[in-house]
Amino acid sequence: MAASAVGILALVGAAGAASQWIAWRIKLPSILLLLFAGILLGPVLGWLHPDELLGDILFPFISIAVAIILFEGGLTLNRDEIRGHGRVVRLLLTVGVALSWLAIAATVHYLFDVTWAIAFLFGSIGVVTGPTVIKPLLRIVRPSEKISQVLHWEGILVDPVGAMLAILVFEYIVETESGGGVIDVGLVLASLVTVGFAFGAAFGAALAWLLKNRHIPDFLVESTTLLSVVAAFAVSEHLQHEAGLVAVTIMGIWLANSKGVRLQEIVHFKENLTILLISGLFVLLAARLEIGAIMNLGLSALLFLFIIQFLIRPISVLFCTIGSGWSWQERAMLAWIAPRGIVAAAISSLFLLRLEAVDITGAELLVPLAFVMIIGTVVFQSVSSKAVAEKLSVRNPDPNGVLIIGADSVARTLGKSLKEAGVKVILSDGSGRNVREARSIGLKTFHGHVTSAHAESHLDLTGIGSVIALSKSQDLNSLAALHFRNEFDVANIYIVNQATGSPENPEEVSADLAAYQFLFSREHSYQNLSHLFESGVHVSSLKIDEGNLEQLNTMSSSSQQDTDSALALHAYEDGSSGTEEFPCNNLRLFAVDGVGKAYIYTADSSPTLEAGWQLLYLADASDD
Repeated sequence: MAASAVGILALVGAAGAASQWIAWRIKLPSILLLLFAGILLGPVLGWLHPDELLGDILFPFISIAVAIILFEGGLTLNRDEIRGHGRVVRLLLTVGVALSWLAIAATVHYLFDVTWAIAFLFGSIGVVTGPTVIKPLLRIVRPSEKISQVLHWEGILVDPVGAMLAILVFEYIVETESGGGVIDVGLVLASLVTVGFAFGAAFGAALAWLLKNRHIPDFLVESTTLLSVVAAFAVSEHLQHEAGLVAVTIMGIWLANSKGVRLQEIVHFKENLTILLISGLFVLLAARLEIGAIMNLGLSALLFLFIIQFLIRPISVLFCTIGSGWSWQERAMLAWIAPRGIVAAAISSLFLLRLEAVDITGAELLVPLAFVMIIGTVVFQSVSSKAVAEKLSVRNPDPNGVLIIGADSVARTLGKSLKEAGVKVILSDGSGRNVREARSIGLKTFHGHVTSAHAESHLDLTGIGSVIALSKSQDLNSLAALHFRNEFDVANIYIVNQATGSPENPEEVSADLAAYQFLFSREHSYQNLSHLFESGVHVSSLKIDEGNLEQLNTMSSSSQQDTDSALALHAYEDGSSGTEEFPCNNLRLFAVDGVGKAYIYTADSSPTLEAGWQLLYLADASDD
C-alpha cells in the first residue's frame, strides 16, 4: 500500500511538472493543463483518488497550500504600486469587484436555483482573475500598452481582494446556517477580521523587524518565513475559524509595504514553492471532480459563461472606465479578457470541503461550476482574443522594444539613449539602488531577478522584441540568455563581452557566451564601456538622410574595429595599466527606424541603414 501511494504521489508530481512545462512551451495558462491532467488521472482513468490517497490530511494540505498562495498574493499588494497604476485599476479593484460579485451571484441564483448565500459565495470566488492566467494571454494577444498594463495589474492585485471577500462571505454563511442571529454573526465576523488583521500584522511586523535588523542569517530567511506563515495561519485558525487565511494575506501585505526589508529572496522562494504547490494541488483537486456533476449543469453552464463574458465583464468595465478617455475599442478589449484562475479553483475546493462538513445545501455546486468557469473563460479567451484585438485595431505591432538586463550606469546610459530615440526600453536589476536611479531619469524598470517566477508573473514584456544582457555579472547574462532564448529566439539576444583581457586579446571569452551575438564589438567588454563612460565618452545621435546614407552604409560594411579617418582615437585612463589608446568614436551602437525599432550592431554584423533613421554611436566629449 505504501509503495502504491508513493508511486501515485510521484505520478502527481510528474503530471504537474509536465503540465507546467507544456504550458510554458505553448504559452498557455498552466492551470488549464493542470486541470486536464487531474481530470485524466482521476475521473477518466481512475488512477488517482485524492481522498483515499491522503485521507485525513487532504483538508489540512489544501488549507496550508491555499494559505501560502494567498500569502504570496499579499506580497504583491504594495500601496505605492496601486497608486501608480491609475484610476482604472483602482476602480476595477473596488467598483468592478463589487459589480461583478453582485451580478455573478444573481446569475448563479436564478440559473441554478441555489440559495442566495451560496450564490453570493460563488460570486466572491468568481471575481478573481490572476497573473498566472493573464500573462500568457497578454503574450499571445499583445494588446496596446495601456490595456496590457491595466489587465496585468488587475490580475496581480485582485487575488487578495477577492480572497478576503470570499472568506467573509463564507464565514457569514456558516454562522447563519448554524442558527446564529444577526448579533452573533456580526460578532463572529468582527472576531474573524480582528484576529486575522491583528495576528497577520503582528507576525508580519515581527518578521519585518527581524529581517530589517538582520537577526536572521541569509540561509534561514526562506525557511523562517515559511514557518512564520504556517504559524500565523495555525494560531489565527485556532482562535477563530477562517481567520488564518485573512492573517496570512495581511502578513504578506504588511511585508510588501515594510520599508527597508529585502523581499527578493522571500518572493523568489515563495514563488517556487507556490508553483510546486499549485502543480500538485490542482492535479489533486481536478481528480476529485465528478464528470457527472459537470454534465448535470447542462446548457445552463453555457448560458452562465455567455453572461459572464458578454454582459457582466463589459458592464463592469464600462462603469470603471467612465471619464478615463478610453476609446470604445479599448474598452471592448479590456472587457473581453478576464479569465478566471488559481485562487477561484483553490478557494472553491477548500470551501466545499468545509461546507460539506456542516451539510449546507447547494455547496456541491461550487467546485464543478468553478471549474467550468475557469476552463470556459481560459479556452474561449485564449482562442479568440488575438483576432478580437486585431479586429478592434488595439493590437501592438511586432514587438520592437528592448529588455536590458542590468540597470547600473552603463545600462542606464544606453537605455536612456534608446528611449530618447523612441525605443521602448525596460531595465531589469536586482539592486534597489540601481532601479531607483534608473527610475529617476524616466526609465521603466523591473526590480528583481529576471529569470525568477516573480518575473514570470510581474515582468510585462508586452512590446519587447529583443534582450540585451548588459549586467556586470557574466553568470546573470548567461542565465538570462538561456532563459529567454525560446521567448525571443537566439537571433534577438545580445550579450556584452565580459572578457577582462586587453583589446589585443579579445579571444579571452567564456565559451558559454560565445554562442550568442556580442554587443557592438568583441573589443568592447563591459569593463571597457564602463571606463569609457566614466572618462566622458557619451552616446550621440546622427540623423540619417540621403546625403550621408551611402557613405554610412559603406562604412557599415567594414568591421566595427576599423577606424575611419574622420574619427579620432580616444585615450582613456585605466588606473591599473596606465593610459592606452582605444578606438571608441567610431563605435556604432544602434540604428533606430521611424517606428522605434532598434537594430543592434554586433561584432559580426551591421544593419543596412535607411533615410529617416537615427544612428546612435559613441562620441568623445570634445565632439560636442
